[in-house]
Amino acid sequence: MKQGFVQVYTGNGKGKTTAAIGLAIRAAGAGLKVYFCQFLKGRQSSEIKILKKINSHISVLRSGRKKFVIVPKKCDIECAKKCFQRVKRIILKGEYDVVILDEINNAMAINLINSNELVTVIKEKPKHVEIILTGRNISKEIKKIADLVTEMKDIKHYYSKGIRARKGIEM
Repeated sequence: MKQGFVQVYTGNGKGKTTAAIGLAIRAAGAGLKVYFCQFLKGRQSSEIKILKKINSHISVLRSGRKKFVIVPKKCDIECAKKCFQRVKRIILKGEYDVVILDEINNAMAINLINSNELVTVIKEKPKHVEIILTGRNISKEIKKIADLVTEMKDIKHYYSKGIRARKGIEM
């Protein structure tokens, strides 16, 4: 039986979700079952469109409003908790080889998800399940138990020049 690890993509730089999606596509290409759960992002994006088209190997669950959540409302809290409970069952059942929790670090940082509950899920996951966590503001607990932590560092970004997210590149 293969060993599943816990990977984290964090930091202020661009590319955390992109790295996770690349891993999802690679895993699906190898015949693995992937569950992609996205917190805090409800707006339509090109990566979600293509992931849904690869639905024979990739399942997608999203939680969030049409814009990225910074200050959560009651609906955000309820939605995130419901989404987390669903993905928690998915992980513990072990039916998927790879489970991606996109932006969960941010969801924990703004108290939508309890980090202790995620730590418990990670410790109880079936051995073969690979878990990928993305988002800024990684908690100390998650950093400690993760097998791989990659920090995306923002050195230079065209956003600082006022350039907005572009379809097919950032969204």
